[in-house]
Amino acid sequence: MIASLAHRASGVVLVLFVPLYLWLLHGMTGSPDNFIQVQAWLHSGLGKLLLWLAGVALFFHFCNGLRFLSIDAGWFESRQLMRLSARIILAMTLLAALLLGLLL
Repeated sequence: MIASLAHRASGVVLVLFVPLYLWLLHGMTGSPDNFIQVQAWLHSGLGKLLLWLAGVALFFHFCNGLRFLSIDAGWFESRQLMRLSARIILAMTLLAALLLGLLL
């Protein structure tokens, strides 16, 4: 149940980031001054934090979505396998979060 709630929360986070994505795209394709402003923001602490959060949410949402699709297909339907697959997804997400944190 927690994995389901976290999946929904990560989806909400991704939707809330859409205006930021649009601002970044607009800034990178606009004038050179806009590009420099967006690039400076991306290298700021807040920019890195928000990009990290969006990346972790995207990774978790994608992997957990595949998990739910496999459950819908009839795999991992037992309670034990559902819990195990949720723990595996959480562990993978933590590893991805650490890796993304190092790369940013």
